[in-house]
Amino acid sequence: MSNQNIFPSFPLENWSATKETLHRYLQIVGKLRLSLMPKDNHWWHITLYVTSNGISTDAIPNGDFTFEVAFDFIDHKLIVSTSKGDRRSFELKDGLSVADFYKNLTNILNDLSIDFDILAKPYDLSDSIPFDQCTMHDSYDAAAVHKAWQILVQVDMVLKEFSGRSYSKTCPVHIYWHHLDLVVTRFSGKKAPDMGDVSQVEKEAYSHEVISFGFWFGDDTIKEPAFYSYTYPSPDGIDKEPLQPKAAKWQDSNGSPMALLLYKDILSSDNPTQDIMDFLESSYQAGAKLAGWDIEALTVKTD
Repeated sequence: MSNQNIFPSFPLENWSATKETLHRYLQIVGKLRLSLMPKDNHWWHITLYVTSNGISTDAIPNGDFTFEVAFDFIDHKLIVSTSKGDRRSFELKDGLSVADFYKNLTNILNDLSIDFDILAKPYDLSDSIPFDQCTMHDSYDAAAVHKAWQILVQVDMVLKEFSGRSYSKTCPVHIYWHHLDLVVTRFSGKKAPDMGDVSQVEKEAYSHEVISFGFWFGDDTIKEPAFYSYTYPSPDGIDKEPLQPKAAKWQDSNGSPMALLLYKDILSSDNPTQDIMDFLESSYQAGAKLAGWDIEALTVKTD
């Protein structure tokens, strides 16, 4: 398979309307997981996962059974299944508004006796229209969604390989649905400085020292897909550290340096997977060295 098939060109503007709709679909399902999953550290209980045919919640407990909500991006369906053997679904198609998606999913959950209580409006998106009233977002380009998912599959595999190279506490490779990024994070084990008067979301996310790595499809700040990494707390001088490949760079993000590799810069590479791995490793080395992590002790030896 050619590099172009593994990592196809995918400008944000080619599917921006569909991304706005899909992002809200994912937030609805993600908020469902937030509502019902037992709490886990650093918000690991709220995340979604890339699967071999889409994106899923994995098993969610509900009384004496579990259920799973899965996006199938091959057959383009939203599927709810339970450990009791129940299965319900509806079609994902162009014209399916966020309000219709919310109604359809709510009806299925009610039919399966799954009680839930979510804040039914978008989080940090372009508008705050409640999900059950949102008819303006109804674009679903099946080919674009399929391509986006295929990219996530490839990135998911790279992040999983990278995550296995460290003995540090490391989160699962997962999707944070609030910003729609695929992420893996390593922890030094040390407490981070008190953040002061910030939200509980930030306090929980950054209670300990982290180096985080991710991929997202673009937003209002960076209007194209990109890989990123940041170290928290950010050590002085990190933006002077070398990054690989050559196209990678440091960029300011909310007052702190963030390592950035634009997706378009790997498309002409003979080995884009290695370029991504080099980016992850070089940004890790930059942060871990300056933050005083025991790099040698944390490195998994492969020979």
